[in-house]
Amino acid sequence: MEDFAFTKVDFEALKQVDVRTVDRDTLVDIGTLKIDGNLPREERLKEFVRQVKNPYCFKVGKIAVSVSFSDDEVSFEQRMEHYLQTL
Repeated sequence: MEDFAFTKVDFEALKQVDVRTVDRDTLVDIGTLKIDGNLPREERLKEFVRQVKNPYCFKVGKIAVSVSFSDDEVSFEQRMEHYLQTL
């Protein structure tokens, strides 16, 4: 695996990608990602970002997805659990 540092990624620019106007052919389908679950958490995160290219805008199948993150202390897993409980 090539050396990867988050400092090399301009996350602010990636956040600005508009899912409504982006060329969907340039987005990575997260279904194609292959991440070794045995890697430490930080390495898995780095590998995810390396493969997906933009963690804020990607595809799930043919659907373009835009993701945003809040600055509070609630984790993604906690938000998903709450969302699923409200369905």
